[in-house]
Formats: sequence, structure tokens, C-alpha cells
Amino acid sequence: MTISVYQQNVNVQFPTKERNYCQFDEIKVLYYLSQKEKALPHIDNVLKTTDDEREVTESLYIVNRMLDDKIQGIDKMYPSFSRFNDTKSPNIQTFLAGIYRKTKVPDAFGPLIKMLITNSINSERQVANFDPNEEIGGAILDYLV
Repeated sequence: MTISVYQQNVNVQFPTKERNYCQFDEIKVLYYLSQKEKALPHIDNVLKTTDDEREVTESLYIVNRMLDDKIQGIDKMYPSFSRFNDTKSPNIQTFLAGIYRKTKVPDAFGPLIKMLITNSINSERQVANFDPNEEIGGAILDYLV
């Protein structure tokens, strides 16, 4: 698998007051979706090695889309996802909660609770253009059902 597509400039647009969702490089996303399970090692490596919020958010978005496409083996990437369990980024939190909601990895339940409590305590400092607690709360509810 060639990684040149992933090494291109990360073209991620975070939510704004007018648009409460992220926008990603759809060509890059579709490329990784077409690679299916073969793309997982590269995405896993990116998540293990980068701290760039745009790159992490885009990688998590791709993983979320892969889960929708029923790509197998994503639950085994929990150690790479868990690196971001304490993030303050509402973008990363939202996609991470979505992944945890779909994979229901048992180890992720506690971090979801911690994220929701921490966000609630620090809600006055949150300046997101959307509320990540909606996805976090939904993920928690899915674990309980």
C-alpha cells in the first residue's frame, strides 16, 4: 500500500459557528476506505505517532467510516485510540466516542465516563461549535443497553 496519499497536506476544516461538523479530504478518505483492512496498520501507526489534532481527527473519521463499512479488526486498535482518552479536543473526543460506541471495547467504558464528567466540570471553558458530550453520552448509553 502506498502511503503518499496520507502524507499529503492534511486538509481538515474544523467546525465553525456556521457549520457544526468537520470537513475532510474526501479523496483521501475514499482511498483509505478502498484499502479496507490493508489500511489499518498505517492508520494505527499514525495514531501512535502523531499529536497533530487535524491528522488524528481525520484518522478517527476514516476509522469511523470503516466501521460503517464493517471493516474487521478495528477493535484491536484500542491501545492506539486510548492514547487520546484524556484529550481536551472536542473534535477528537467526538470521533473517539463514535468509535467506542461502535466497537464497544470494554476498556473504553471508563474513559467515556471520565470524558463526560471532565467535560461537565469544565463546561464553562469549552468553546466548541458543537457539544461532544452528545456523542459521549450516546456511546455510554449504547454500552448500557
